[in-house]
Amino acid sequence: MSGVELPAGISIADPRPVAARAPYTFFLPHPDELAALAPGDAVKAIFKQQSGETKYDAERMWVAVEEVADGWVTGRLDNEPVDMPRFALGDPVRIPLTHVISTRFAEGRQRPAVPDRRQYWDRCFVDACVVEGRSHVDYLYREEPDMTREGDEYPDSGWRLRGTQDAIDEDEANGDAPLYIALGAVLNKDDRWLPLIDSGYDRHFRWDEASRSYSECC
Repeated sequence: MSGVELPAGISIADPRPVAARAPYTFFLPHPDELAALAPGDAVKAIFKQQSGETKYDAERMWVAVEEVADGWVTGRLDNEPVDMPRFALGDPVRIPLTHVISTRFAEGRQRPAVPDRRQYWDRCFVDACVVEGRSHVDYLYREEPDMTREGDEYPDSGWRLRGTQDAIDEDEANGDAPLYIALGAVLNKDDRWLPLIDSGYDRHFRWDEASRSYSECC
């Protein structure tokens, strides 16, 4: 299948720019995982249909691996597309390893041991101006978590992250309320405060522009 191409009008999105923009919430497979792929395994990629009306811009789908060679995976689509009329379960597929977003190893095959990557899915409150990139995290504090509800997949971390006062005033003028989101989504925009993330409760910090660092305060 080394010469197989995608069906006409179907493309595979390059996930590397997304991973570069969102390193704390979008994780690509470790190189050792890609190097270990073999027939019988599966890989996931982001497929797009370039023409015609579709419900979704893209679909993430699995491909059953039949061959791995020269930086490419060839195989067959292992999902039924939700809304991609030009593509069907079992269609032949050829994917560059650089475009694989997830791997699945066949039963009985052990996933290679790779370094753990810490993930930051616990929730926090943050001003909209920080998430929108209009302000850095100017003031932050951690309190006893009080937002976790029964059934929540991820708990409240207790972190409360504020932008600069001018940016907060702009938020209020626009009716933009603080957001309750994953810590990683904030770190994607501003990670200068990452060294503080394991601080205990009742800790407060403010950004000092002169020293380009946070100082504990109040």
